[in-house]
Amino acid sequence: VYLTPPKVRPISTWEFVKLWRKKFGIVPGLESIKFQSDAGGPGHGAAIAIELAHKNAGILEKASHELALALGYYPWVKDIDEGFSPGKKQIDFKIKPRAQNMGFTSMDVARQIRHAFYGAEALRQQRGRDEVKVMVRLPFNERNSEGCFENIILRSPKGKEIPLADAISMTRTRAYTKIVRHNGRQVVTVTADVQPRSKTDEVLKPVKDEILPGIAGKYPGLTYGFEGRQAERRDSMKSLIKGLGAALIIIFAMLAIPLNSYVQPFIIMAAIPFGIVGAITGHLIMGYSLSILSMFGIVALSGVVVNDSLVLVDFANRRQKKGISTDKAIYEAAIHRFRPVILTTLTTFCGLTPMIFETSRQARFLIPMAISLGFGVLFATMITLFLVPSLYVIMEDFRGIFIKNQ
Repeated sequence: VYLTPPKVRPISTWEFVKLWRKKFGIVPGLESIKFQSDAGGPGHGAAIAIELAHKNAGILEKASHELALALGYYPWVKDIDEGFSPGKKQIDFKIKPRAQNMGFTSMDVARQIRHAFYGAEALRQQRGRDEVKVMVRLPFNERNSEGCFENIILRSPKGKEIPLADAISMTRTRAYTKIVRHNGRQVVTVTADVQPRSKTDEVLKPVKDEILPGIAGKYPGLTYGFEGRQAERRDSMKSLIKGLGAALIIIFAMLAIPLNSYVQPFIIMAAIPFGIVGAITGHLIMGYSLSILSMFGIVALSGVVVNDSLVLVDFANRRQKKGISTDKAIYEAAIHRFRPVILTTLTTFCGLTPMIFETSRQARFLIPMAISLGFGVLFATMITLFLVPSLYVIMEDFRGIFIKNQ
């Protein structure tokens, strides 16, 4: 007789979760499942990652729990992870004073319990190419339940025997799934995501100013730091600042050598701060927040905005060599080089316009860099046409005063 098996209807993952929750009340491991995708740009991981450190694991667990609760009050914060998760159940042993007086140590008790349940190696024998290990332990019926603990007899270093129940006290706890240490101190990392990511700074400011100092004051000895995406952002900013400093030094040297002056390079490079102001203004106009890629654009901007100033100063120097006065030389430079300066700026800005107004997800993370470069060049050019001639004339006035004093 052949029986046709009943048809089984496939169910979705969410239906499975609801059935499991209805039967058991919980969904094991559901909260630990996370789905991540690479959205592009520098950095990875959660938007917020705060590392707490303390020598007491209990205090560390309480502090991380309070921090997670505080982060939960913000509507933009999602997927909060305290950093602690309950591990497997375990039994902790603590030696009683009576056993200590008999000479027992934690190592002695742990070794005898391990030998009783897991086994102690009695000997090893070589059989051909194989090695046989002989283990000695209690019979199965004397080690198959927790009740067998009460029947174990411990032997002290002096040869005296005592039941395990009289030598130790047992406490039921849970083991930590992982223990992380940094510089010798146990640490736990509280992570959370922010949606949208542009609200991250708005969440971090009160966390830095109010929440973390309050928790640190409540638990003396607790220290905290920002890891994950914040640490990568901090390291990237340090590298960018160093790179910007090196770039400015190189630009100054490249300008000072052909111009044969230590003052004129400063006049030319005076447009760089105004270019940074233009980059920040562009972010405000377009509704974007400053990011690491914005800083990339600012670093690139420092080498572009000097072009217009260089054109004006070089033309004025060449006119002065022909015997023309300083005021007239810089005046003619501003008139004759106005069209090239404006066209250079407009072509640069217009070339970046398609990227600035791009709406596709693939190119969206590059928009802050394009905004920094485009608006920085545009704003710096407007300032350059007024600032550079003024500084050039002021420099010549100071030079004349200095020559007269000599």
